[in-house]
Amino acid sequence: MKVYLIAGEASGDVLGSLLMKSLRAESPGVIFHGIGGPLMEREGLHSLFQMNELSVMGLAEVLPKLKALLGRIRETIAHIGTIRPDIVITIDAPDFSFRVAKGLREQNSPAPLLIHYVAPTVWAWRPGRAKKVADIYDGILCMFPFEPVYFQKHKLPAAYVGHPVMEQGYVDASGDAIRGELGIGAGETVLGLMFGSRHGEVARNGEMLRAVAGKVQKDYPDIHLLAPTLPHIEKEVRTHLEGLKNVHVICDPDRKPQVFTAMNAAVAISGTVALELAVANVPHVITYRMNQVTWEVIRRVVKVRYAHLANILLNKEVVPEFIQDECTPEKIVPALTPLLKFGNPVEVQCAEFATVRKLLHGKTKDAPSLQAARFVIELFAQKAKGAFKPFAKAQ
Repeated sequence: MKVYLIAGEASGDVLGSLLMKSLRAESPGVIFHGIGGPLMEREGLHSLFQMNELSVMGLAEVLPKLKALLGRIRETIAHIGTIRPDIVITIDAPDFSFRVAKGLREQNSPAPLLIHYVAPTVWAWRPGRAKKVADIYDGILCMFPFEPVYFQKHKLPAAYVGHPVMEQGYVDASGDAIRGELGIGAGETVLGLMFGSRHGEVARNGEMLRAVAGKVQKDYPDIHLLAPTLPHIEKEVRTHLEGLKNVHVICDPDRKPQVFTAMNAAVAISGTVALELAVANVPHVITYRMNQVTWEVIRRVVKVRYAHLANILLNKEVVPEFIQDECTPEKIVPALTPLLKFGNPVEVQCAEFATVRKLLHGKTKDAPSLQAARFVIELFAQKAKGAFKPFAKAQ
């Protein structure tokens, strides 16, 4: 069984690597090709090109790189034609993934089994995308319990497999070793700073996070600042933190759970990292500033009240959100500082995080990536037996 995987950013690299492990466990002879990051490469993938080329987000950010992206789309489709995989699994990155899948579907030769991992947020905006996805793909892997119905009504096989954050060590991690290595005492306070995973996110939000850290240090002169980051943005993160005291930058994705649980509280750029903090039981606030053009489009079409997935799952603002115009140190710091000391705000968040963890397990007790792998293999088996005809729904 040859599987071609496509991931376009750090969170997709995590998903892809876990899925590769589980696919290999269920089907030891599986062969992998595709596009991915260091974690997927560690599992044996030789990436067609650097995954970071696809890590763009927002209308204003995509347009300048559109020509290059279109070229990579054509290159990827051609590579898949050469490899002739049995299955193509695209992981998130919809601007790129959907165009590749559509290109494969439009070719004269039969397309491989096409599966998308991470359902687009049709429950938040543009619900019509569910039909468009169903018109391209043969199956979809969903992380949240309320997602499959949007696609099943368009006759697309959809499985709620849970969120892989539940199998990445966040639930049972301890930050004691990290604190010891950094010389941080058990009674000392640690503030986590999450700058995001894209260059654009750091560029738009870095100075604001620095200002937040500076204001907090005025009230807590001995506080430690802990910034876990990724290799491709490490230099930018360090630059933003120059001149502040007690700064620790850690660039080791494998130790994220331990780094997170070394924190008393955190401020994070909105994204997957916020859900990771919730699962790790770290009190936090989120913030995000995007290009103004992108913001003007998004605020008119998004239908959900919240940005944080924990808040969406709970249908209430447990984690304070500071988006766009609200994204200022003057507004963030008063919400953040109460979380640095144990008290009612911390107790409330942590109690709600326990409910969030229950909602992220999937339909069985197995690891989410294993549930995902079994869905992929079952769909492929149905195709081999003739019980399932890929894309028959659109014929």
